[in-house]
Amino acid sequence: MELHYGWNELKDIDFMSILPIILPVIAIELILVLIALIDLYRHRKTRKNVLLWTLIIIFVNTIGPILYFVIGRKDSERI
Repeated sequence: MELHYGWNELKDIDFMSILPIILPVIAIELILVLIALIDLYRHRKTRKNVLLWTLIIIFVNTIGPILYFVIGRKDSERI
């Protein structure tokens, strides 16, 4: 019995049935990234490690913007 899937099984997946589930998730993730980057840009003079936060927001996908809003925004309150 073969328990793994190969590349041939990908052609059998109906991606149009999955699209209504995936598109809202992608849209929410992009909006979250944009809002975090806009907030970081507006407050770049009071934030520490702006370049580091930019890289985290962009490359750590959904968790990056959430981490910025939870941890990164507190940087300006300490000054």
